[in-house]
Amino acid sequence: QVQLVESGGGLVQPGGSLRLSCAASRISFSIYTMGWYRQAPGKQRELVATISESSVTNYADSVKGRFTISRDNAKNTVYLQMNSLSPEDTANYYCNAKRSYFPLNTYWGQGIQVTVSS
Repeated sequence: QVQLVESGGGLVQPGGSLRLSCAASRISFSIYTMGWYRQAPGKQRELVATISESSVTNYADSVKGRFTISRDNAKNTVYLQMNSLSPEDTANYYCNAKRSYFPLNTYWGQGIQVTVSS
């Protein structure tokens, strides 16, 4: 059974930083596009960032210049470095794995809470 396990969330003050990690198991990690999504209370889940199997990255406009997504294929792990956090970044953050080739399987982690508050 595929597992995506997020870690690194928590409470941080405005302007602070956090690094999220997502460890994947039972998938051929290197052929998956990995991504981070978030969902705030009362809002739809939205894309934060993705990184392809060739490490091409894509970011939501709201996080460009503040967040950095990276991957370590040797550790089957994707990271999200979040800097200059603001209360608007408060949400549940979800790890996503999308296979780059058929079959286009997609998996989600259970989510991890990030709260930005003073």
